[in-house]
Amino acid sequence: MAKRAVRYAVIDAFTSAPFKGNPAAVCLLDTPEDAAAGDEWMQSVAGEFNISETAFLSRAVDVESDCPTNGACGPRFHLRWFTPVAEVELCGHATLAAAHFLWSHGLVNSEVIYFSTKSGTLTAKRVVSSNIFDAIDVSSTKAQKFFIELDFPVLPVAECDALETLSIPVTLNGASIINVQKFGADEQLMVELSSAKDILNLQPNFEEIQKCAGGALVVTTSAPANSEFDFFTRYFCPKFGINEDPVCGSVHCALTPYWSKKLGKNSLVAYMASPRSGRLDLELIVETQRVLIRGEAVTVMTGTLLV
Repeated sequence: MAKRAVRYAVIDAFTSAPFKGNPAAVCLLDTPEDAAAGDEWMQSVAGEFNISETAFLSRAVDVESDCPTNGACGPRFHLRWFTPVAEVELCGHATLAAAHFLWSHGLVNSEVIYFSTKSGTLTAKRVVSSNIFDAIDVSSTKAQKFFIELDFPVLPVAECDALETLSIPVTLNGASIINVQKFGADEQLMVELSSAKDILNLQPNFEEIQKCAGGALVVTTSAPANSEFDFFTRYFCPKFGINEDPVCGSVHCALTPYWSKKLGKNSLVAYMASPRSGRLDLELIVETQRVLIRGEAVTVMTGTLLV
């Protein structure tokens, strides 16, 4: 029986260097048969890749009624994200990877892409620049790299009760804790630690994190005074089939308003302090309760799935 070939790429997000940042597999479902692939197949593919996230793209019909409320229209794609064990409702790094895939493979001409997701319409904007804040001559042959700006919703942060925080000091092996809060539909725990050294030296106990209240555990702290960053973070999510997510974009939908309030600024630079590491440039839009997440990406692998 003939097999269909589904194009894919593995892309490292929130980095300009291969084998850094956070890898995501992006699968393009560009035929009606591919687009009709079921949840079970997608989950099996994500398990086969066995990296933090696998994204599935299929083109949506561009119709006026499906445009954002500001009336802007452009290329639109359905986008879904799967960890090795479950589908998730919001993922930053795999969205950035999906946008990078579409632009770097010449599949869209627009500077903005709209993604229809379980978290509503998300946008990705291409920013061609030698410095993310300084425009350059895009006609130059040297203008090869580009940044991607994601427009995501703020995730409100709430206080935790005593029972939810009971196991955290043990899980973090005695690290000094300043504050504990929670966010998201699955009430992920966000723990502020006292120093960057605590973040960098942390040796998490994943069995205990698996038993913690909430879907995942985020640890964060303000960056050292001489750092180019505003805060450091690590993200542990064994319940999603990933012990440590190297660079998580969506968690910054909660971290950005949290650190914006603490530091008194809306433009922030975040460092994910996992062994792979990554940088995110962030901006809180207070009026619309949105977070702009900017970063780079690099393709490290391309191929086809035979299905």
